[in-house]
Order: sequence, then C-alpha cells, then structure tokens
Amino acid sequence: MKKKWWHNQVVYQIYPRSFMDSNGDGIGDIQGIIKKLPYLEELGIGVIWLSPVFDSPNDDNGYDISDYRAIMKEFGTMEDMEELLHRAKQRKISIVLDLVANHTSDEHQWFLEARKSKDNPYRDYYIWKDAVKGQEPNGLISAFGGSAWEYDERTNQYYLHLFSKKQPDLNWTNSKVRQEVYDLMNFWIEKGIAGFRMDVIELIGKIPEKEITSNGPKLHEYIQEMNQKTFGSKDMLTVGECWGADTNIAKLYSDPNRNELSMIFQFEHINLDQIPGKEKWDLAPLNFLALKQVMKKWQTAFKQDGWNSLFWNNHDLPRIVSRWGNDKKYWLESAKMLAILLHGMKGTPYIYQGEEIGMTNIRLKDIKDYPDIEAHGMYESRIKQGYTKEEIMDSIYIKGRDNARTPMQWSADKNAGFTTGIPWFGVNPNYKMIHADSQIKDKSSIFHTYKKLISLRKEYEVIVYGDFQLLFEEDEDIFAYTRTLEKNKTFEKLLVVCNFHDKERTVNMEELKQKKQLLISNYELVKEEHLLRPYEARMYLLA
Repeated sequence: MKKKWWHNQVVYQIYPRSFMDSNGDGIGDIQGIIKKLPYLEELGIGVIWLSPVFDSPNDDNGYDISDYRAIMKEFGTMEDMEELLHRAKQRKISIVLDLVANHTSDEHQWFLEARKSKDNPYRDYYIWKDAVKGQEPNGLISAFGGSAWEYDERTNQYYLHLFSKKQPDLNWTNSKVRQEVYDLMNFWIEKGIAGFRMDVIELIGKIPEKEITSNGPKLHEYIQEMNQKTFGSKDMLTVGECWGADTNIAKLYSDPNRNELSMIFQFEHINLDQIPGKEKWDLAPLNFLALKQVMKKWQTAFKQDGWNSLFWNNHDLPRIVSRWGNDKKYWLESAKMLAILLHGMKGTPYIYQGEEIGMTNIRLKDIKDYPDIEAHGMYESRIKQGYTKEEIMDSIYIKGRDNARTPMQWSADKNAGFTTGIPWFGVNPNYKMIHADSQIKDKSSIFHTYKKLISLRKEYEVIVYGDFQLLFEEDEDIFAYTRTLEKNKTFEKLLVVCNFHDKERTVNMEELKQKKQLLISNYELVKEEHLLRPYEARMYLLA
C-alpha cells in the first residue's frame, strides 16, 4: 500500500458552536479555536475536522448552508478563518472542512431563485415534483420526521428535503449543480485546507421518483468526477459519511485505484444498540459478540484496496463513555479502555471534542431544554404514536445528538471556562469534576492516555499498517487482538487486551507468556498479567 500522510495522523473534530467562545456572546467561534491551538498541539493531533462554519440560518446547527463562501457572523469573519488556517499550519495541524453538498439552506440564493417560478434558471438546481392525486409525490420520509416533500404554494409543486424542510436537496443530475459544488470546493482548496469531510455523501446519487436515496447508480460516477475536478491531484484527506455502506461499498469509495475518497465513516458498529429494523431510538442492549465481529470485519476488509476510519463519537452521537462504558463508578477506567481498544486498530482515528477528557451525556428535564431539530421531530412523532413522555426522554438521554453538543469543559471556572457570557446550550453540571485543566496536570488522566496513544501511532508502524487478528472471539467480556507487521523479514507484533465490562476476569493466552513491553495501560500498576480488573486495558509490544 502506498503510504499517505494521513495514515499515522489522528483527527480531532471541532463543533465550533460548543468549543470555545472568545468574545463572551455564549457561542463558540473561530478565535476561540485559535486560542486553543496550543492545547490541540499538546494533545498531538495532526488534523482538525471543522464542522460547518459557513453562513447559515442554523435550522440544523450549520448543516443548512446559505453561503458556502462566507463565514457565519457568530463564528467570525473570513479573515479569522484565514488566520486559523495560517496559525494551525504553523503548528503542523491541517484543517479539514465539513462539505454539505447534498442540500443547501432554503435561504441560499440558489433556492430563493429556484422557487420564484418553474422557468427560473435555478429551478433545476433542486428537485421539484407535481402532486400525485392531490398528495405528496411518493412516500419518501425525512430523517427528521414526516414527509420528505414540502408543498410550495407559489409554483404549486413539491420540493424534496431528506432532512429539514429548510434543507432542500440539490439535484446532482444537473451538471451545473455539480460544477457549482466543485467551484466552491476549489475556492476552499485555494485557501489552504487539507481536505473535506463529506456530509451524507451517499445521498447525492438519489433517484427520488424510484424512492432510491442512498447508493444510487450514478453515485460513484459523481464522486470520481468530483475527485478529478477538485482534490484528486492534491493528496488531500477526504472522508465520506456513509450510513448505508458495507465493506464492499466502502472499497468502491476508498480503493486508491478508483480515484474517489481516502476513506468513509461507516456506522455498522454504532447501530448495534438498537432493535434491528427499527429506529435508533428503539434501544437494545449492546451485543458485545456482534461488536467484536463487526470490528473484525472492518479491520480485515482492506488490504491494498482501501482504508478505514476509527471512531466512537461525533457531533451526531452520544458520548461513548456513557453509552458503552461506565460513566459512574468506572468512568476513568472505562473511558481509557475504550480509547486503547480503538486506537490500537488499523485506520485513521477520530477524536470528538471532549472525548479526550471523558465528557459524558447530559440529562435535562424537558424536550424544550434540547435545541436539536432531530430530537424535536422524533418527540412530536412518537407522542402521536402513543409513546409516553418518559419513554421518549429516556431515548434522548441515551441517544440524543445534544449529548455531544454541550460546551467543551475547559476548567472548573464558571460555565466550564467555555464563555464569560450565557452559553448557547447548558454546560454539563459535572464540569467541576471533568475538565481539561485538571487532566493536563494529571499524568494518569484520560487526556494523557489519548496523548500517549497518538504518540504511539507515530512511533510504531505496526499500529498503522499491521494485520489484525481477533482473539477470544466467543468471550463475553474480553476484547483482545493482535496486530502483526512484517518488516525486513522480521515481524513487529502488538497485543491489545481489554476487559469490556465491570467484573474481574482471568485470561489465559500464550501471548501473555511471551517476552513483551507494556506500551500503555489504564491502571497504574499491572498486578497480575492474567487477571484483568474491571475495564482494564493494556497494549503490549511483543518480542
């Protein structure tokens, strides 16, 4: 496999609204990010994935863009953005932008023109259909609840929105639309960005009249065209958000010979704690054996024909230590275990802001306390279906997107040091116990575990390129694996062994009897090599 600069890097996702407020208005901003670059440099990350900072009415927290070439005023100015790019580069940190190319805001100039009349030059930038028997054109459903078709009285037609009605879908069959997207991508490439994270990219090949939304027949043709007309010759990091991808589809995106993307985000592991065939809100206990098999499948799927992404968290997901760890008695141990387990694997790891200090889910009293449009849509829909308020709120406490969007916890000061004003969204009350200041000073903290893991990835090539082998496949508590890399006719071998649960376990494995070097663990002392305490995790280099 041809080595790429991003193979041994770790990406840090910033959700700007909640990261750091520099001017006291309660909203995170670009100058706040600049202020915290030394923190990110100390952590050791090489890439920032920046959630959207473009001009937006904020119906879906910036994922509804009204101007791709302007910065949202709440976040700052284009000069601030250029300063961020420059200052990050000085610290050898690259910036990857969030590209939302499936839809725009309904306040984007293209859509304002498109809805004026059926013969407007921008009409075909979006997807319009006549009513069928006085009803919506078909049964497509919005991800936020209700029909994906919105009636527009001015022209007596429906337009498609797979998300909010304020997020009309672009018509990618129109070559002018595609060129507009490539032009705005090149605008940012010329500014000096290092790549793109592509929001719901699998939807751009949709055929709405056939109710095909993801993985449409022309999807990969469009991505290859995008590659050729924008980033293809630039050695950039590109990652596509693909909820409907399996390993075969992932290879289409990330096989270097196909000239598409660097990698994708797939969500097969993330969907394991919902009832099969139902929505994410329909909760099920995590099937641990299934988790191991899914991780094994994605670890072994790619040889020379693709690359993997590694993540537990992002802006759309609950906090992993609350979800699959133990955020009470074993908060410290389980947060570190989940980090060691993931960061020993093959692929590019992504850290979501606050993950590196073990930030947890939040519980607020009422739906009105939650700003997320998805939560409100689900709440209204499920109330109509007969669910109780308590059942719905329990789902939000566990799976709601706002769990990830509480302000970053920098210190024990007021508002966790995030703002001197009134924060746009409530700070988690546990900030006096969980915050970055104390963890930077404490060498045994979660922060220093992540810092060490990032350093190890840069030091040991076996972590980057080694082959994966799952051990103890049928064990209900132990997640263990090896990574093996042949170098100059010798083998470099890594062993990761984790107790995923809150009980002591004895393990008997030949690898523990070998001569070895302990690279990292989540307990200060290893008492007995064959005894794993609750959530204990270790990474060894085998001789």
